[in-house]
Amino acid sequence: MYNLLSQISAVLSKPFFNMANSLESWPIVFALILGLVGALAPCQLTGNISAVTLYGNRSIQRKIAWKDVTYFTLGKVVAFSLLGILVWMLGRGFEQNLPLYFPWLRKIMGPLLIFVGLFMLGIIKLKGSFNLLKLSKEYKHESPFSSFMLGLSFSLAFCPTMFVLFFVTLMPVVLASPYGFILPPTFALGTAIPLLVVIFVIWYLGGSGVIMKKGRKLGMVIQRMAGVLMLLLGIFDTVTYWSL
Repeated sequence: MYNLLSQISAVLSKPFFNMANSLESWPIVFALILGLVGALAPCQLTGNISAVTLYGNRSIQRKIAWKDVTYFTLGKVVAFSLLGILVWMLGRGFEQNLPLYFPWLRKIMGPLLIFVGLFMLGIIKLKGSFNLLKLSKEYKHESPFSSFMLGLSFSLAFCPTMFVLFFVTLMPVVLASPYGFILPPTFALGTAIPLLVVIFVIWYLGGSGVIMKKGRKLGMVIQRMAGVLMLLLGIFDTVTYWSL
């Protein structure tokens, strides 16, 4: 199943990877396009589809989730920036040992998506102040911390493709460039491009809160459909990465 996901990823990312290689003399553009390639890596594909489903659903049901998307992207920026700093400080020995830890971090993502899917379906209910992905009626009270942590955790879902893109392809350019510290956060922004494009299209087409205007029942149907998709993605992700 992982091989199938890798083949799909290769087809989607090949044009962007070729573009990135042709732009290596412009490090910032190179890092941005390489991040877009990373967004299509096998280990990032299901996570990015999940983020699009989650924040797209919020935007259509209530209002454009710019704040949530911003904190989600910020989580990505922090994750990749910290990884870049660690490699720079600790050197190649640390870089070579990182693959020992990432597979376990990657395996957490599938169960997390299953949990979110069950929550959106109303099967799991949370009480108290904990609201990791709480879809409450009072949208304005949602904590941006949950979106930040989601972006952070999704960014640590590394696989061989993502490892090569970030550590083998990007980091040498980071270390050789006088403004290399900008490149890891630029790479992070590239990984968020698919989500940003979808939310922008919803905003541009005037889709903000369209479901709320047409009734809560339809909104609940959309939420349930999003929950089913998240659940299926979580099951697919778990089966794929727990079997490796």
